[in-house]
Amino acid sequence: MKNIFLPLLLILSATCGFAQNHRDEFGIQSDNDSYLGQGSDRYYTDGLYFYFRHALDVKNNTDLQNKVLGFDLGQKIFNPQSGDVPSVNYIDRPFAGYLYAGASMNYLYKNEANLKLGVQIGIVGPASGAQEAQKWVHKNFGFYAPNGWQYQIKNDVELNLSGQYNRLIGRDTALDLSFTSYANLGTGITGAGAGVLLRLGVFNQLFNSASTQSSVIADNSITPLSKHEFFLYYKPMANVVGYDATIQGGLFSKKDASNMEITADLQRFVFSNQIGVTYATKRWVIDAAATFHSKETPYMHLSEAWGSATVYYKFN
Repeated sequence: MKNIFLPLLLILSATCGFAQNHRDEFGIQSDNDSYLGQGSDRYYTDGLYFYFRHALDVKNNTDLQNKVLGFDLGQKIFNPQSGDVPSVNYIDRPFAGYLYAGASMNYLYKNEANLKLGVQIGIVGPASGAQEAQKWVHKNFGFYAPNGWQYQIKNDVELNLSGQYNRLIGRDTALDLSFTSYANLGTGITGAGAGVLLRLGVFNQLFNSASTQSSVIADNSITPLSKHEFFLYYKPMANVVGYDATIQGGLFSKKDASNMEITADLQRFVFSNQIGVTYATKRWVIDAAATFHSKETPYMHLSEAWGSATVYYKFN
């Protein structure tokens, strides 16, 4: 394995020599099931996210190697098995939209463990703008006209807390394995999950890597494993779902006679597999991934899958 990646490492080091010393980055992520070329438009069908991250100084801290403050804004769009349903009998996963703003603090330790804590405030329902966003995209790009949004999850304000914990298990020259986990608690999303992250290629320590959203760092004296990153990764996860407002509706919302909202029951145990590739240079981080997810409700006819494309630009 060392012999396979050594020529690639030498070529990239010659063309991309630099120090990873930028403190800020801005990023955009786009998710869509059409990226996988399946011709589908179902379940988690579209997501758009904007990120800003700033590395904080930790020179006087004996445990931390890096600390990153983050802000994000995003929108998620969910369909049943199609965005055009002829009747309510075809709604095997509710129409729903989720719009949110969030903040996080990422504590990255010298032993290559990290703890990321976050908070989100958002809204599920028509006020999320999901229906308008999907109709605009379909109209302007020549797709079919969506039908069925009159049954979507109704408006409800959500407050969600989140935590992520990762820790290096072991590493060879071109291969490492990490434990990864998360927990969510809130009025919109409650659940937890655990799995592993396998990286193959050229990568940096977990306190200064795109894998842990820490490619920015304030300390210029840190010597990375590599002057860039270029690796394949595989991330299987087992998830337990406690509550999901995009499926069950708002936690405190009540139905009335005029409400056409259609909700569903949860599948409590969900499994996911993510496969991707990451390339990071002095200024840019580029990531492409495919995620395969088991059914989120007992009524779903199929499992779900989507692709993700992410670009970050580092500065300062």
